[in-house]
Amino acid sequence: MTTTSTSLRFALIVTAASGFLDAYTFVSRGGVFANAQTGNVIFLAIELSRTQWSAAADHLWPLLAFVVGVVIANVIKSGRAERHVHRPIRWSVAAQAAILAVVGFVPDTVPNALVTVPIAFIASLQFALFRTIGDLNFIAVAMTGNLMRFTDAGFAALVDRDPAGRRAVRVYSAVIAVFALGALAGAAATETIGVRAAWIPAAVLAATLIIFLIDERAE
Repeated sequence: MTTTSTSLRFALIVTAASGFLDAYTFVSRGGVFANAQTGNVIFLAIELSRTQWSAAADHLWPLLAFVVGVVIANVIKSGRAERHVHRPIRWSVAAQAAILAVVGFVPDTVPNALVTVPIAFIASLQFALFRTIGDLNFIAVAMTGNLMRFTDAGFAALVDRDPAGRRAVRVYSAVIAVFALGALAGAAATETIGVRAAWIPAAVLAATLIIFLIDERAE
């Protein structure tokens, strides 16, 4: 059964916000990726090889925040959080929107970690909590896995004439496209209005709460 958090529209919204945030932190926060931790691992290794300890730390803290967020997401998925918080997934989305709203007030003169760490934490929640679209797996914060699945589905559709492959091609192409559009919007908005651009994905994530309420009433 497809729920709100596993629907295509919800996945596209979250993925667009992820692309926006990666462009936002890269442009405004010293070339740090808050979502794509592969990039941070590479940059961390490069800075360590140059003995640039401060620059290396800029990439280390988001990695650690990402790990912490995944741990918290597992607590939520395990059902333990429901003992203390009603509808924890919905509250996690609200927390993500609130964090981004605060980030939009943080000037670019403060250390980058004060922004990249909370955004990396947000990314980890999105990565760990929202992994499926119906019966398809996807990743909201990085496109490598989605590109591989898109190619696999295309092969199945063209060579094996698999109807499920054709559907998967449409889903993954939409996910990849909105991530790219989100990144484009993030870069343009950050160049135009600076750190306040974080308010845009904050508003987008806040809008998903309305989707939860609409779907709940429909049920």
